[in-house]
Amino acid sequence: MKIEEKFIEYEKLLKEWSTKMNLVAPSTLTDIKTRHILDSAQLAKYIPKDVDIIDLGSGAGFPGVVLAILGWNVTCIESIGKKTRFLDELKQKLDLPNLTIINDRIEKTLSKIPVNAGKHIFTARAFAPLIKIFDYTHKTNCRLFLLKGREIETEILTAKQKYKFDYKLHKSETGDGFIIEISNLK
Repeated sequence: MKIEEKFIEYEKLLKEWSTKMNLVAPSTLTDIKTRHILDSAQLAKYIPKDVDIIDLGSGAGFPGVVLAILGWNVTCIESIGKKTRFLDELKQKLDLPNLTIINDRIEKTLSKIPVNAGKHIFTARAFAPLIKIFDYTHKTNCRLFLLKGREIETEILTAKQKYKFDYKLHKSETGDGFIIEISNLK
């Protein structure tokens, strides 16, 4: 199956599963390609090809599954069982051997898996405030690439009260949010 075919199948499965559970906001189901897929795919410009991705709070698979379709090795961590069943179906139907799904809490998972700062990066979209993501990841010294909304400046100020970090902001190409690239988190 070609990449474009995988994205078409992804949209189809997302619409089917959304009749049974809330994976994304119902109002966004009419524009899955731009609102979710292209929004997630824009990370590909910034993430080096030689890293493995750990996607936090993967939910419906954004951005983790999109990046797996585009060729990265991705581990999706999701604590809600029914969402991991959806991710497992995506892995199978889209033939993604480079995608690993973990059904567990992030804090438990990160204490069990070896995370290497040179080999791994973290991603997340619509998951948690910046400071909460830092609480999970600060001991790893990995870089982060996060899709955030227009309130990112407030989140940065809050996070700076507890953590030191370098960051770059990239304007989203698909909405009024940002990609925040974080390094040297302490």
